Amino acid sequence: MKNKKIKALTEGAIMLALATVLSFLKLFELPQGGAVCIGMLPVFIYCARWGWKDGFKLSFAYGILQLLLDGAYAWGPTSMLLDYVLAFGVLGFAGFFKNKKGGVFIGAIVASAARFIMHFISGITIYRIYAPTEVFNMLLVNPYIYSAVYNGGFMAIDLAICLIILAVLNKTLTPYYKGANIN
Repeated sequence: MKNKKIKALTEGAIMLALATVLSFLKLFELPQGGAVCIGMLPVFIYCARWGWKDGFKLSFAYGILQLLLDGAYAWGPTSMLLDYVLAFGVLGFAGFFKNKKGGVFIGAIVASAARFIMHFISGITIYRIYAPTEVFNMLLVNPYIYSAVYNGGFMAIDLAICLIILAVLNKTLTPYYKGANIN
């Protein structure tokens, strides 16, 4: 049992480092925070292998690292909590689908939806000060629509890219999800 915990911790550290590095390789960055990147991908892979308990630990650590290393867009403690600690922390929901058929894909979708909800709440409570504003060449007055479009825009692209990469790697990663060592 102790060996399993050490293995989960070691793989978690590697996936956390990889997720952090990938989060800095941004394809596109929005002006008030949010970016298109694949930082969530290693978190989804880890959750598919180790489940929700270890997945939430990794996810919350990832959220704290995102806050410390990329938290320039936080507007106080509530923003720090919603946009970083909780938004990335809920990615651990992907672990609830461990060992389910298509689990990594379903987990990625559910976890991304949970992250979107955190960003959406932040958008309608904290960042509503930016409405009315123009997003993607549309003038948005309602903070609910503003938050949905702003956060949904980059989150949908992030998720789509992650799902494509997971589909391409699925055959290779399936033994890893089931606990086999990949050489």
